[in-house]
Amino acid sequence: WQWERRFTQRFLFLALWQSVTKSCQYGKNAGDGTKWKSSDLFFMEKLKELYIATYGEMPKTTERLAASGSNRVYYRLCGEKCPNGSVVGVVGQSADENNAFINLTRHFTLRKLPVPHILAVAEDKMRYLQTDLGNRTLYEALQKGRNAGGRYTVKEKKLLERTIEALPELQFRGARGLDFSCCYPQPEFDRTGVLFDMYYFKYCFLKAVNIDFHEMKLEAAFQLMADELTAEHSEAFLYRDFQARNVMLSDDGRPYFIDYQGGRRGPCEYDVASFLWQASARYSDSLRKELVAKY
Repeated sequence: WQWERRFTQRFLFLALWQSVTKSCQYGKNAGDGTKWKSSDLFFMEKLKELYIATYGEMPKTTERLAASGSNRVYYRLCGEKCPNGSVVGVVGQSADENNAFINLTRHFTLRKLPVPHILAVAEDKMRYLQTDLGNRTLYEALQKGRNAGGRYTVKEKKLLERTIEALPELQFRGARGLDFSCCYPQPEFDRTGVLFDMYYFKYCFLKAVNIDFHEMKLEAAFQLMADELTAEHSEAFLYRDFQARNVMLSDDGRPYFIDYQGGRRGPCEYDVASFLWQASARYSDSLRKELVAKY
């Protein structure tokens, strides 16, 4: 009970700003995967080159996948020689961010954690191939419950339970032997990172929706919270964007984690709060308590 109270008090504010701002980002950036830009042909050709170098054949089909909240572009390439008939090709705009995801994924794979496998990487680190985890995200699987105002079925609750139970494996087993220097843009969630998040909340939410607040009192609260949130050292891996959109589901409902390239060393409670208080989920207090107990 004391642990539950501590993480809800310390991390609810951070979860709040993250869920609100992430919802705004996804509303702006999400696409249906059908609109092609002029750069798509260039990206697709580069991924085809990597695919051919890896499997020795031209992919039979290439499909641009729906956009997410990031600036990475995803394609599904299908062929006879690749694993299970298809792979996902990724084009990123930051070699450092790509390198973080690649190194983290290789480490997590060695730890036998539920993440995609890296199959091939371009020399410039701007493109890579990974295993295809399908199209079904946890977010999509929970759509009926969200539409019902947060009244989730037994089956939907089971998916949530399996996901929250798998999180500690990534946070603690994943942190074992991990070289945090590969994390991007910094290896640890420190005071600077906390304040960056809080100012993001201030300028991208409070000011954006014209909410009135006292500048000096808010700044004082930010400074106090930054001190509190960094008072304890943690050796856990902080996912930092742990939400239903970043969890893929296998046919039998097993969760697989994606989009953790912004992770770093940090407090484990942050991920729990981010997951349970994401803006669009509409989880009831009783369901949150059940999921905390499962965690």
